[in-house]
Amino acid sequence: MLQLRSRVIAHLISCPATSPASPVRRLLAAAAPAVSPSPSFVVEEYLVSTCGLTRPEAVKASAKLSHLKSPAKPDAVLAFLAGLGLSAADVASVVARDPQFLCAKVEKTLAPNVVGLTDLGLSPSDIARLVSLSRHKFRCRSIVSRLHYYLTLFGSSDNFLRALKRNFYLLSSDLDGVVKPNVAYLHQCGLGACDIARLCIARPSLLGISTERIRTAVACVEGLGVPCGSPMFRHALNAVAFLSEEKITANVEHLKKMFRWSDAEVGIAFSKAPTLLTRTKESLQRRSEFLISEVGLEPAYIACRPAILTYSLEGRLRPRYYVVKFLKENGLLDHDRDYYAAVMISKKVFVEKFICPHKDAAPHLADDYGAACRGEVPARFSFT
Repeated sequence: MLQLRSRVIAHLISCPATSPASPVRRLLAAAAPAVSPSPSFVVEEYLVSTCGLTRPEAVKASAKLSHLKSPAKPDAVLAFLAGLGLSAADVASVVARDPQFLCAKVEKTLAPNVVGLTDLGLSPSDIARLVSLSRHKFRCRSIVSRLHYYLTLFGSSDNFLRALKRNFYLLSSDLDGVVKPNVAYLHQCGLGACDIARLCIARPSLLGISTERIRTAVACVEGLGVPCGSPMFRHALNAVAFLSEEKITANVEHLKKMFRWSDAEVGIAFSKAPTLLTRTKESLQRRSEFLISEVGLEPAYIACRPAILTYSLEGRLRPRYYVVKFLKENGLLDHDRDYYAAVMISKKVFVEKFICPHKDAAPHLADDYGAACRGEVPARFSFT
């Protein structure tokens, strides 16, 4: 592979800057089939020695390439990929996931796809990323028309590639029968183009499910007190889109039981922190026991400030509670100072406001806080 890549690079460098040849023409020239120096061609060995696959990967991939009798076509494909800027590791990954990529037609498929994608505004690095992420879809001519739609939907090639990295099935979804109707329905729900793009970057698989499933999810979101068009609607839909109605009902019941909330309080909490419905029962139970039993917060107080439940118990909630309680018990902080205010600020601001001002009165406080963040309980933080 390295030898082949060197040949391609040397070819590209040899083209003068004033040459009228386009980058694609240079790629085609670099991809011209080379005559194999070996009289015999063994696919498995070629995959290991030239493509960089591991032996197990090569054994698996060679089953799909048993018809190959010559390295001419795969050599052309590898040279083309190297010319696009893919690293040896990237090429090996592409081949391992889609061995038949080595049989793609450079002049009839790959090169025209590069031309079409370039015309859409994709940079060479974008196209290289797309090859790595799209698997077999890059050797289909339909990829250009699909990208034309998705670039408009996501707003940029970078946004689309981020979504594709999360779900490469985007390029396989039925545009006219599924994707476009889903996008139209999301518009009806009050989401603007930017909101839909953000939602689909975070949850690209939403585009590939039936519109009826999205309707069901929207109904659940509204039933929990988050109406279409509200600022939190996108976040709420993202949280419950792939939860069944039974799972949502069970999670709501867990919240009511663990935090002693009414249906209305669950709605208040969900409308401010929709991801509560995606958290494990165990993690929520531990936070409930700490915040209600140890800190002494009222259930209604927590419901109105549910963000507190999304923070790390060991790394944030417990250590900061220890510091605030220590300061109050030693007369260094007003007893009416709100614990929630201490939790919400960044670690840097917390240290500046709650630790640095007391370095003379409590010189050990910074070390004790650091120990608490590591899961330890310093003796000075053992309150009776």
